[in-house]
Amino acid sequence: MVVLEVKDYGKIKYELRPDCAPLTCAHIEELIKGGFYDGLVFHRVISGFMIQGGDPTGTGFGDPKQVKIKGEFAANGVANPLKHKRGVLSMARSQMMDSASSQFFICQVDCAYLDGQYAAFGEVCEGMDVVDKIANTRTDMRDRPLVPVVIDKMYIE
Repeated sequence: MVVLEVKDYGKIKYELRPDCAPLTCAHIEELIKGGFYDGLVFHRVISGFMIQGGDPTGTGFGDPKQVKIKGEFAANGVANPLKHKRGVLSMARSQMMDSASSQFFICQVDCAYLDGQYAAFGEVCEGMDVVDKIANTRTDMRDRPLVPVVIDKMYIE
């Protein structure tokens, strides 16, 4: 179980799903254990869609040491049965299939059109009310929260 503590919002608890995306889960665990996510922000928030974080620059363009992992999804030749439903965590990436690094998103709603295109790797077990609060925060024209939404700490319980 992973705990994601968000300053002024609360806790989101999620279960990693290595049965669906083993490389992704191992990579995320390594980042969590190294304290990588502590102090980062949710830099992209779209109500009725998802919240995205995990970029060390807070811009949506940063990566930790430029480490890239294989995209574990059908369009990249990997069977991943986890569907992008409400509460599913998945890796953000560029147009390149194997460009995922540290950025992730949490689906606020069912997003079946993402199935097979992104590496789903976890499911929220507790704290969807926190996801909803974050998703409904005010944002600018680039979907950045007007007041930073900070990940105080992410750890494995």
